[in-house]
Amino acid sequence: MANNITVNTETKLVVAISSRALFDLDESHKIYKQQGVEAYAKHQQENEEVVLKPGVGFTLVKKLLNLNSTKTPIDVILLSRNSADTGLRIFNSIEHYGLKIERAAFTRGEPTHTLLDAFEADLFLSSHYEDVQKALESGFAAASIVGTGSKHVHETQLRIAFDGDAVLFSDEAEKIYQEQGIDAFAENEKNAANVELQSGPFKSFLKSLHTIQSSFPEADNPIRTALVTARGAPSHKRVIHTMRAWGIRIDESFFLGGLDKGLFLKEFGADIFFDDQHQHCQSAAQYVSTGHVPNGVNNNC
Repeated sequence: MANNITVNTETKLVVAISSRALFDLDESHKIYKQQGVEAYAKHQQENEEVVLKPGVGFTLVKKLLNLNSTKTPIDVILLSRNSADTGLRIFNSIEHYGLKIERAAFTRGEPTHTLLDAFEADLFLSSHYEDVQKALESGFAAASIVGTGSKHVHETQLRIAFDGDAVLFSDEAEKIYQEQGIDAFAENEKNAANVELQSGPFKSFLKSLHTIQSSFPEADNPIRTALVTARGAPSHKRVIHTMRAWGIRIDESFFLGGLDKGLFLKEFGADIFFDDQHQHCQSAAQYVSTGHVPNGVNNNC
């Protein structure tokens, strides 16, 4: 019998995640690093029925899958450097938690970022820094997981927070700050208040997320977003005008003027926060799942 269900591919959201981002595989990874691949494979096979604990990206994935429907199709892809054989424990854990993840690729040590285009991924979360870097270079929204998972998440609502410069926006303004200082940065942003900022690597992901969010009523929406930026007045004006030009609604905005971001993210209850700077990621990771986005001038060695 033919399947008559029509999926609106324009609103489909695809998230690709590594096994170490989805589950806590620190113990297994330690065995791999210290004893080698054979000891790692033996450990995984001997513990196939031992359920893995949730990892940094687990809550995000669970809430996304809970929103999946024919109206708002959301697909989560597992991309793993394991082999299918050693990855059986991962799939057993997926089944245990009732996660509806049907698609996966096991590359047995080979890079996984090369598969993002084939899967049409909107977001890539991984513990493998080089894969994340390559994904960003290829134009995908990608982040390296930080910390051990959110401790202060909202019970049901999916909450995602973003930094601005080098994440949602390009690093054009950050370059001026780094090269010429805060006064030159403030003057430039004041003069360019009505000039749209160039897109950063996470604009397309936010736009896809906003499309799904807009399919629900604004009141009691199951998705809530936040911008958490070190910018302060008057440089906030350019950000607001840019979001208007993009036609994207951000639910909450925090212009912190250099204040520590961690406590604000704790109060927001983010399931995940994306930032390009290590210091902000370390602050955030004390309270919420965090993805480091190795993009822009702050990550140039």
